[in-house]
Amino acid sequence: MGPNQNQLPDGGRNRGQGQGSPGIELRVGAKSAEYVGAKSAEYVGALFVEERKQKILEHIAAHRKATVVELCDLFRVSSATIRNDLRDLEATGLLVRTHGGAMIKSKTGHAPDMVARGVQNLAAKRAIGEAALGLIEDGDMIVLDAGSTILQLARLLDRKRDITVVTNDLTIALLLEELESVKIVFLGGIVRKRFHCTVFNDLSSRDLLAGLTVDKAFMGLNSFSLEKGASTPDIGHAETKKLMMSIAAKVVLLFDSTKLGRNSFAQFASPDDVDTIVTDRISESDRKSLEDTGIEVIMAQNPRDTAAP
Repeated sequence: MGPNQNQLPDGGRNRGQGQGSPGIELRVGAKSAEYVGAKSAEYVGALFVEERKQKILEHIAAHRKATVVELCDLFRVSSATIRNDLRDLEATGLLVRTHGGAMIKSKTGHAPDMVARGVQNLAAKRAIGEAALGLIEDGDMIVLDAGSTILQLARLLDRKRDITVVTNDLTIALLLEELESVKIVFLGGIVRKRFHCTVFNDLSSRDLLAGLTVDKAFMGLNSFSLEKGASTPDIGHAETKKLMMSIAAKVVLLFDSTKLGRNSFAQFASPDDVDTIVTDRISESDRKSLEDTGIEVIMAQNPRDTAAP
């Protein structure tokens, strides 16, 4: 990952002074006064591409909208760079581009939380999605778990035909609704706020899932370790994941390297429950340890983010 080259010379088994838009105050705290163009200390110096995208989303989430001119002044990059960033961020489903700028898509009061999850390690998540797509065949019935990495896989399903998707992720279900070649089975339950998914709360949801059989389950996670396997902070979510995995002939974990070597509160899969792992980076020793337990490890081709030209 390299610095942004567009910075101006004086310059956000079974994861210069901005004109601003009307109604937007460019302020940081009570004592920081105004952003004075790109002189804001927070944005002086080159930003990595992913870091800039995350700060763009955080800024738009805080102000509900922003113009290209405003973002150019704030991050000291060209309008072409900002437009490319906004195009990429729109693909995450978290904002909508408008004429001359963008506005936040999420209507929740916790948009910055969703924003941070959506763009963190975005390049790696896209690469993982591409690699995982190779495991799906036309005619497959699959489970798609909730999460931003799984979402990147879901965005690629227009390349497949006659796919049935079982999911508890609201964003994924809405995305796939537009695809004629995909049949969706949405799992009901209690909506887990700020995570855009459901967790099971009654026997009807469990019975529905128990009566299904799928070829593969593509699961996201918060943490993975060789000792504990896959885990998540929420017990209810962990139980839902277990049930989703139980109906699959093959379990595939999708996660980026930042999740490896960590443990969260609630385990939902031991290494013995997992058939395949798709990730962007892993040490040779960890890879060998996983393969020794019978887990297939697929490495995604993850070109490091570089500054926009």
